[in-house]
Order: sequence, then C-alpha cells, then structure tokens
Amino acid sequence: MQILKGTGIDWRERKLVSNLYMAQGVKVRLNRGETRSVKFGRGVRQGCCLSPILFNLFSECHIKEALERFGDFKIGLQIIHTVKHADDLVLLAKEEKVLQETIDKLIEIGGFYGMERNVEKTKVMRISRQPFPLKIMIDQKQIKNVESFEYLGSILTNGGRCACEIKYRIAMAKAAFNKLRALFY
Repeated sequence: MQILKGTGIDWRERKLVSNLYMAQGVKVRLNRGETRSVKFGRGVRQGCCLSPILFNLFSECHIKEALERFGDFKIGLQIIHTVKHADDLVLLAKEEKVLQETIDKLIEIGGFYGMERNVEKTKVMRISRQPFPLKIMIDQKQIKNVESFEYLGSILTNGGRCACEIKYRIAMAKAAFNKLRALFY
C-alpha cells in the first residue's frame, strides 16, 4: 500500500485494492464438499487482471529504489541498470564488486517489502573474451555460474558470440520446414 500511496494513487482506489487483496480467504471444492476457509494475507492473485499491473508497479518501484546509486553501465549514451521482462530480471554491471553490492541492495529493499529471492533460480554469467567464474553470494550461498542462458527466446553466451543462437534458429527453421513437407508430398 506504501508504493500505491507513493505513486499518487487516490485513497479510494487504495482502499479498493486493499479490500480485494488483503486478508482474503480461500476454500477448495472437493467431491465430498468444501474445505475449511484458509486465510492468506498478501500477494497477487493468479488470473486477476489487476495482478500484473500491481506486480509491475511494485517491481519497478522496488528495483528503482534498490538501484538508485548504481548507474555506470552505458550502452551507447544510455545508462542501463537492468533488462526486465515479466518476472525475469537481468542485472548489468562492469565489475564483480558492483554486481554483489547491487544484489545485496536489491535483497535488502526486497526484504523491506516482504519479498524473497529464490537462490536456486538465480544465475550469474560473465560476458568476456576470457570468461572466468564470478563469486557472487546470496545468504552465504554462491550463485551458480552459467556459460549461457536463454532470455526472450535468444541464447546469450559468456563469450558474447552468436554461433549458438544462429545454430538454434537454423534448427528451429529446419523443424518447421520438415513439418510443412508433409503437406506437399
């Protein structure tokens, strides 16, 4: 509710959101009847049209607050902190120390808002001509280093090359053409 207030959302809309999302209960319907009502305190609901908007608003404010003093990664003339899509977040940094500080600050601010990071789903990759592992920690656990990962359908590699991406796209096109072959023969 703090974020909604901070962005200038009127108190009436904040009260509506609060009534929709806070202290709600749920029952599960089974063949033999319904379970008892279970209360849950907060979080967005799957399938609710307001949930993605609230998530994006929360996420943007959370990341902006956490990264306000980190701004040294430039592409062209633009300072880039993050690359985001839905609930995926890519942090960019030139130095390992800056990346660790950025992650620490992101976790600190997230904790303030009741958000936790899943260490098992978090990965780190250095893009360099001589890539060597990074030692980034979350809660005394080292983040797994990867040599490549897929983001928005493209494969990014630690060497910064696109050969894997080209091979992947050629294989996808070949599979599509092979499916069409049955139509003509």
